[in-house]
Amino acid sequence: MNIKRVRRISSEIKKVISSSIINSLKDPRIDKLNVSVTDVKVTNDLSFATVYIAVIGDDEKKKQTLEGLNKAKGFLKKQIGESVDLRHVPQLIFKIDETSEQSMQNLIKSIHEENYNED
Repeated sequence: MNIKRVRRISSEIKKVISSSIINSLKDPRIDKLNVSVTDVKVTNDLSFATVYIAVIGDDEKKKQTLEGLNKAKGFLKKQIGESVDLRHVPQLIFKIDETSEQSMQNLIKSIHEENYNED
């Protein structure tokens, strides 16, 4: 499959899921202000889409968010089907994006160190 098309579809799926989390999902396990979609990787045959999410909070919060998103897979697939022109909507796989969390922690640590080194 054309790599540009796969990237475009990944981007469109990311937009739809991000928008749905903010505007449509009503699951109390998903804290809309502390969840963001960082990346979506679609397989070349468009059968699976791995959705990477960043969750601000502890491990329990991350677990609850994943449970809520997994419960909402059917709804999210429907949203994608209505928004993206595909024959078959890919199966969604949600994963916590540990790299973005690590980057945020490093950034906070460096800012914290800068502030204390200036005193």
